[in-house]
Amino acid sequence: MKKLSILSAIFGMAFVGAASAANITIYHSPTCPHCHHAREFISSTLIYEYPDLVVTEVNVMDQANLPAFQEALKKCEFESGGVPVIVVGDKCEQGYADFMQDKLREMIEVDLSDEQKATAAENKKALADNAESFKAEHADRVKAIVEYNAAAATQNAEPATVDAEKKSEGGNVIWFWGLLIVLVAGLGYVLVRKDKKK
Repeated sequence: MKKLSILSAIFGMAFVGAASAANITIYHSPTCPHCHHAREFISSTLIYEYPDLVVTEVNVMDQANLPAFQEALKKCEFESGGVPVIVVGDKCEQGYADFMQDKLREMIEVDLSDEQKATAAENKKALADNAESFKAEHADRVKAIVEYNAAAATQNAEPATVDAEKKSEGGNVIWFWGLLIVLVAGLGYVLVRKDKKK
């Protein structure tokens, strides 16, 4: 169990550390209304405005995802465990309200080129003009949202871990038997010498 926690923490750190300005990680709870509104804004607007945007959703109610969430809280220096926590590159926001929409756009655009910003502005206008048509033309953008699952990530990594543990156990067994033989031989030597002295 301890190994699973350590692996989850490592995946979480790698996951949080791998974020860039064109990526959003949102830590949410299915029962949180603010999370629902944030996820709705991201999935119905931001992924269409920014064609390179990748969104990772992390359900903090899944116990396996807690190490990643705790690492994000630490990285963001948030004392409260409130959700949503939205991480874009090295910038973090906790909570969500509609007035934050432009702030999220600014966070995304920090490292974008002028061309990418111009594309985002065009896409924003096209969405405002006819959202249904624009979304239909860019239906593949829904694939930009992925659900992070630490348990699945650990299971995918588990075969290599299990093989390494089996090899390690095999090596441990050899050491154990080798040590036991040396101890028995040493004990036998001491007993034989003791008998010769009598």
